[in-house]
Amino acid sequence: MIKFLDLQAVNAAHATEIEEAILRATRSGWYLRGEETRRFEEAYAQYIGCRHAIACGNGLDALRLIFRAYIELGLLHEGDEVIVPAHTYIASILAITDNRLKPIFIEPNPDTLQIDDTRIESAITPRTRAIMIVHLYGRCAYTEHIGQLCSKHDLLLIEDNAQAHGCTYQARKTGSLGHAAGHSFYPGKNLGALGDAGCVTTDNEELATVIRALGNYGSEKKYVFRYSGYNSRIDEVQAAVLAAKLPHLDTDNLHRAAIAELYYKGIDNPLVRLPLYVEPEHNVYHLFPIFCNERDRLQQHLADRGIETLIHYPIAPHQQECYKEYAHLALPITEELHRTELSLPIGPTMSREEATQVIEAINAFR
Repeated sequence: MIKFLDLQAVNAAHATEIEEAILRATRSGWYLRGEETRRFEEAYAQYIGCRHAIACGNGLDALRLIFRAYIELGLLHEGDEVIVPAHTYIASILAITDNRLKPIFIEPNPDTLQIDDTRIESAITPRTRAIMIVHLYGRCAYTEHIGQLCSKHDLLLIEDNAQAHGCTYQARKTGSLGHAAGHSFYPGKNLGALGDAGCVTTDNEELATVIRALGNYGSEKKYVFRYSGYNSRIDEVQAAVLAAKLPHLDTDNLHRAAIAELYYKGIDNPLVRLPLYVEPEHNVYHLFPIFCNERDRLQQHLADRGIETLIHYPIAPHQQECYKEYAHLALPITEELHRTELSLPIGPTMSREEATQVIEAINAFR
């Protein structure tokens, strides 16, 4: 059986450091907002290249906290519009609507799979206040044109960096390209905790202060509540684990890129479409998506050969029941990608032999 992602093997590769970190955290007697959190936040801020990293409960909370903080600072208001890719995981949209902001869905470029920057300017209205880019699949979504549009129209640029830890754009890490970024450390991410965890990165000290308070019930000082906040704090064990795994992230990403290279060179089936190739520094291969009009039959074909795959994602956000108000939207590119996408096994412990088996199985599909 070739697993989609062997999390047991991923963590076993760093078992000694992880176990030492957990033991140190559990023996400390301090389990929230302590030394382990401080150590991880400092290390991650330095890695991303931002002044501030504020750890929180999960990736969705990271994005929620960003929007809420901008509302508290008066830079966003209820009903303001946020441009966002239509092709994304639902968390990107939830963070917007949970703050009573309005998502404006933009179709992706079918080759890059990222937001089509040529479609953005025509969607900007007097109510537009921000653009959220999503580095989906681990691929960099930022473009110079997006940066220019933000400057021209005085828009906030927010990054959903949940899937792209370590990805770069012109030697700068994703998560440092906009005004603020949300990160997820869900166990299956390139940098994964042993449970839920997330983080916000930013260079804006005022924003960081508000986010830190909001994630702590709205409190900057114990029992004094400036905001009606949330309980969204990383625990010391998860912070310790992430700090232990962070030094290995770049090496793990290079291994993912090596597996992806095999896929690009080896997959040769006219029924299967691969996304446009980009240099490894612009893609950390959190996922390796392929596209097939007979996706479900291909998935079963691979399963019959002991190859586990996943679909990211079977239903587009605007077609979900919870967003009935957007069901009328015509987003054919997004809908086609969601209908045909299949994610192949990829990870830092996957072997070349396993990749070869996947390639041979795909090429045998008829």
